[in-house]
Amino acid sequence: MKISLVKPVPSTRSLGAEVVELLGSMRFAVSLLMFICVASLIGTVLQQNQAANSYVDQFGPFWFTVFDKFSIWHIYNSWWFLLIMAFLVVSTTICLLRNAPKMVRDMRSFREYVRGSSLRSFHHRVETVAPIPPAESLARLQEWLSKQGYKSKLRQDGDSVMLAAKKGSANRLGYIFAHAAIVVICIGGLLDSELPVRLQVWLGGKLPITQNMLISEVPESGRLSARNPSFRANMLVPEGAQSSSGIIAVGEGVLVQPLPFSLKLNKFVVDYYSTGMPSSFKSEVEITDPDTGKSFSQTIEVNEPLRYKGVTVYQSSFDDGGSKLELLGYPLAGASAQPFELAGTVGSSTDITAVGGDQPVPLKIEFSGLRVINVENLSGDVEPQPKAVIDHVASVTGSAAGAKNEHLQNVGPSVQYRIIGEDGQAHEFTNYMLPMMLDGSSVFLVGVRDSEAQPYRYIRIPADSDNSVGEFMKLRAALAEPALVREAAARFAQKNANPSMPASMLEKAAQGALETFYRKGFNGIIEKVPEPEREKVLGFAVPMIQLTLTELRAVMRERSGLPAVKLEGPDGVQADQWIQMSLLALANLPDYPAPVFLSLKGFEQVEASVFQVARSPGKNTVYLGCLFLIIGVFSMFYIRDRRIWIWVKPHAKGSELLAAMTSQRRTLDFNHEFDRFKEAFNRLAT
Repeated sequence: MKISLVKPVPSTRSLGAEVVELLGSMRFAVSLLMFICVASLIGTVLQQNQAANSYVDQFGPFWFTVFDKFSIWHIYNSWWFLLIMAFLVVSTTICLLRNAPKMVRDMRSFREYVRGSSLRSFHHRVETVAPIPPAESLARLQEWLSKQGYKSKLRQDGDSVMLAAKKGSANRLGYIFAHAAIVVICIGGLLDSELPVRLQVWLGGKLPITQNMLISEVPESGRLSARNPSFRANMLVPEGAQSSSGIIAVGEGVLVQPLPFSLKLNKFVVDYYSTGMPSSFKSEVEITDPDTGKSFSQTIEVNEPLRYKGVTVYQSSFDDGGSKLELLGYPLAGASAQPFELAGTVGSSTDITAVGGDQPVPLKIEFSGLRVINVENLSGDVEPQPKAVIDHVASVTGSAAGAKNEHLQNVGPSVQYRIIGEDGQAHEFTNYMLPMMLDGSSVFLVGVRDSEAQPYRYIRIPADSDNSVGEFMKLRAALAEPALVREAAARFAQKNANPSMPASMLEKAAQGALETFYRKGFNGIIEKVPEPEREKVLGFAVPMIQLTLTELRAVMRERSGLPAVKLEGPDGVQADQWIQMSLLALANLPDYPAPVFLSLKGFEQVEASVFQVARSPGKNTVYLGCLFLIIGVFSMFYIRDRRIWIWVKPHAKGSELLAAMTSQRRTLDFNHEFDRFKEAFNRLAT
């Protein structure tokens, strides 16, 4: 027995044809749409373009590193999202090029070559014998079809005639326009994305700038062309300043985008709600065309941008334009309370050396912001002491929150700054310029946090009779002088000695408690005390420290030549409140992450407007795509394709008629239309 093996015939289809087949297939397009939907869902749920620290705090370092590989923080401009969009354009274009000619040919065709015998296989058909000649039957039927909006065509087949008619062929245009809309909208989206700029980085030799430098110092590799077809940049312009360049963030750096005009901010106007939130803001600008030298003025507001030379300038937000600051610095270490003057500018930094401790400490101070208006709810919601032990101290000293005020108040200006130590560790601070009434006491709020992702922790520093922190700082400095502490402890012991607690023992206890409190706060007093005994120890130590501080304040005022504080009557209540607030503030100073405290003395505010400048040719492209989509959807859903074939042949002295009707969507409306056609067909045949 002989077995012959037949080799399979190798496919003559090329690899390129198979790739085109894959790209133009429905399954490939649906897969791309699925990825785009998932990406859009992520971009909607996850807030985009935030600081990296906020994402690290939200997901943790490990998952932040993983997610950062896919750039989900700016997902709509990530390389893989733009690549999927590009493939979707290619896939839909191939599908359109392959099928549109077929649809157009089918739309124009009458399909008149259908055989008469095959009409009996249609579901919607009608057959009858007419007593009139075939020519008259055709004339009647053609006239009726024409009145109903059908176009018809005849095909002679011997002594028989096939009449083919169609209506609503524009339905096929719906598919063409809908697919073309996807292509056009995606192209418009790609034009307005970061893709044109990134292509110049990848292929055009542009190199984002990562160092701090003036715009005039930026090399040509860091500048884009003024004829850049598409960009979206930001521009910060202080009052009285002028700019003709925008900044585009690319990865870890920026590129400079020159503009075809210069913009000068003459005046920035902002209005506020009673809550302190801005209700409206606008910029009065002057535009100068360098080509003609002509200038004109215009006001830019939110939703009222400026359009000139193909560039649109939007009012984005506002910021500080480099306000001048005057501050007083108080040392928080050592026995000196002498303040020093410090000048700064928002957006810049300065170096100082903090003295007063064991050795000088070099510090770098970065001034990050000035808020002239701060509307706060002074209803007792501010919680400056987050530690449980301080809550206990508040209850022991009687400084718990009292009556609440539900009204919002403008508490005045505040300054924000960062202090960077010699080890590179940075902390952020916000200090209010004016004191405010909280829980019946006039205090300065001092906020501190480790990063932008954390809320501020507040310390309340009591204000003195001059509405300053000067007396508190002197009390703090007095705690660093052992001689003054011993004298205050001795006075306390003399006033509170009893047979069970002699003056010498009481003086030694008060002095030790006050020194430990100054170095470590209340945590230092209870750190070696067993947990069950801590409340008892605090119940004894807190009143003793408070009374000793009262004596220390008196000693400090005597040495400074200030009058003694009255301890009876309303003045005495106020003095007790001041000591209580000082006690709580001093308890937090050991954890204050800076050796100096900066108080805002004065300022000269400079406003700045933040503009977004964009050249977006894709906008009109997207509008065109939306028009195509409307035409496509309307055509697909509201135009119904219907076809009718009528086979007419002689029969005796009359004619035999066979008709069939079909449509792409055989809905209930189509059935009703066929019934009307059937009735008219039988009527015309008789």
